[in-house]
Amino acid sequence: MSLTIQAFLAVLPILVAAVLLVMWRWPAQKTMPLVLVSTAIIAFFGWEMSVLDIVASTIQGLVITFDILYIIFGAILLLNTLKYSGAITVIRNGFLNISSDRRVQVVIIVWLFGAFIEGAAGFGTPAAITAPLLLALGFPALGAVMLGMMVQSTPVTFGAVGTPILVGVTGGLAGPQVEAQLADLGITLPEYIQLVTVRAAILHALVGTVMPLFMCTMMTRYFGKNKSWKEGLAIFPFALFGGLAFTVPYLLTGIFLGPEFPSLLGALIGLAIVTSAARAGFLVPKQAWDFPPEADWPKHWMGKLKIRVEDLKEGKMSLAKAWLPYLLVAALLVLSRLPQLPIKGWLTSVKIPWNEILGSSISASSTPLYLPGTILIVVVLITYFLHQMHGGALRAAFAESAQLILGAGFVLIFTIPMVRVYINSGINESEMMSMPIAMAEWVAQNVGEVWPLFAPSIGALGAFIAGSNTVSNLMFSLFQFGVATSLALPSTLIVALQAVGAAAGNMIAIHNVVAASATVGLLGQEGNVLRKTIFPTVYYVALVGLLGWLVVQF
Repeated sequence: MSLTIQAFLAVLPILVAAVLLVMWRWPAQKTMPLVLVSTAIIAFFGWEMSVLDIVASTIQGLVITFDILYIIFGAILLLNTLKYSGAITVIRNGFLNISSDRRVQVVIIVWLFGAFIEGAAGFGTPAAITAPLLLALGFPALGAVMLGMMVQSTPVTFGAVGTPILVGVTGGLAGPQVEAQLADLGITLPEYIQLVTVRAAILHALVGTVMPLFMCTMMTRYFGKNKSWKEGLAIFPFALFGGLAFTVPYLLTGIFLGPEFPSLLGALIGLAIVTSAARAGFLVPKQAWDFPPEADWPKHWMGKLKIRVEDLKEGKMSLAKAWLPYLLVAALLVLSRLPQLPIKGWLTSVKIPWNEILGSSISASSTPLYLPGTILIVVVLITYFLHQMHGGALRAAFAESAQLILGAGFVLIFTIPMVRVYINSGINESEMMSMPIAMAEWVAQNVGEVWPLFAPSIGALGAFIAGSNTVSNLMFSLFQFGVATSLALPSTLIVALQAVGAAAGNMIAIHNVVAASATVGLLGQEGNVLRKTIFPTVYYVALVGLLGWLVVQF
């Protein structure tokens, strides 16, 4: 089979998903089963992938689905627990006391707090935590999900304490062939990874600084009474200040400390600076912006999870006590992911493996104690005592959360297995490369020396398929390295473009959209979210590619 036909068949499942979700506006509940079936058919007939390997890949995907649902459940349960304890009312009033301007709230909560959660946990956790928090503050559910997805861009490359670089890029490149090539150049693989880190941090800093402004303009355009871009642009000075407050320490951390802490430290420093500035009114517009009255909201803006001000328990605790559960989540996530501490080893030692599923070469495993879901549930239990709740309130929070998780579970049991069949299609009897690699190889052969323009798109494609920057880097880092070598391009730049593009692709990753939507009860509106988040994704990928091309040219 020619490479062109391989690439065409490989892109078909993605086209099916795009057409049904975005153009035909089908809900994911109907779309993703069809996409899974189409992927399995193409894998079987086109790639000669055995039925056993397709079934094993599906089971592998179901194991991953459990992990994701566990994280979502923990995030929803924490929010509902805080609702019943009265903490949400206090948090809500605290943000409103900083500024009633929704644009200021976006910069602080989504951009900075979301970036901190990304730096600590990654894997879709920022949207799962920030989206329901925004809902509690009075944001429309659809807007909360859109904004929660948009923060999964600049911080993602160094999310989960650097996992996309340390596991994704390193794992994708590690091997005798690459290491021998690097040895000829006089550098080791860790030194090479640091060079990639610096280039990725520079690219993100240049492109990502305006993301808070992008968030504000998208919000005012799609969720404002006047549908105005101008109302979002009016906060340009404060949004740019918020962007720089994150990206400057983020960049310096990447250069001097490596890939583990840029997002964490950038967000912490940025939160301290921007929150203080907002309280003082520095660069904050005189006229606050808000959504139209809820009674005027279109039905598709709202999800099934309702957190109305009048329904919230009156919060009588201090602001610090109300915020403490979220701070505990952040602290425990960081402590559990620092390689210098033994906690990570203890948590990951509890592993549930399924090696060689059904006799295939495909394996799956779960480390339930290490998942953010466990930390979220632990914090829920601490909150129960900390906020002096009664058992009935916790049972009500649990029941509401369990009910919401059922809808997300149905969608994800099709979405994640589709991803695994797609990725594992390289395990076949025809000795063909996997579907993602076939698409990338075709693009490389037909693009040539302007490859830097397109390299980020490959990273974004991998994240769109797999829902993970780390997995995209694992799939494509070696491919990007090979293309750069064959075209005599600087490989550290091309691999960095891969990592940055993969971060941007998280904004349109289907199962991340489903997961974030589930946290606010918005299942069925995934297409509406994708139609909006495609704009910042295209901006990010196109501008990063242009910067990469300019570097090569000049």
